[in-house]
Amino acid sequence: MPRLRKVSGKECVRILCNRFGFSLIRQKGSHFVLSRHTEQGKAVTVVPNHKELKPGTLKSILKLAKVEEELFSRYP
Repeated sequence: MPRLRKVSGKECVRILCNRFGFSLIRQKGSHFVLSRHTEQGKAVTVVPNHKELKPGTLKSILKLAKVEEELFSRYP
């Protein structure tokens, strides 16, 4: 499995919205709340607006979003 590259919070939001069909529900402070409808139900995740997301934080974001790490790492 390829390692996750370092991304910023804004870059993570951009990839999730443009490539995986998420939409920005709201922003409160330095956190973005994203949502999309899937076959299993609604997927909601929260992305902090940091310059660089730590690997564990990014893994948790992708787990909540129901997006595989391998698919996420394919997109620039």
